[in-house]
Amino acid sequence: MSPADIPALPRGVRLHWDRVRETWVLLAPERTVTLDAVAHAILSELDGIRSFGEITAALAAKYNAPQEQIAADSAGFLGALRNRRFLDLR
Repeated sequence: MSPADIPALPRGVRLHWDRVRETWVLLAPERTVTLDAVAHAILSELDGIRSFGEITAALAAKYNAPQEQIAADSAGFLGALRNRRFLDLR
């Protein structure tokens, strides 16, 4: 994933607070992924407008962490979601 790519949730995929499980999940038609705190932090930054570079910079500032490390971890996570069709790149 390059810094210029714009990650976005495709139509029909959304973040949802599951009251029964008391955790955040990623919902898609007939599929659900339970999210940990890191996954939720990354996905909550996706707006379909900001680039991957802008998102990782925001996360680095918010969590006072090296942007390179956040970019590497986020790229792996988002790449896995893209492979499972939970994420689009623009």
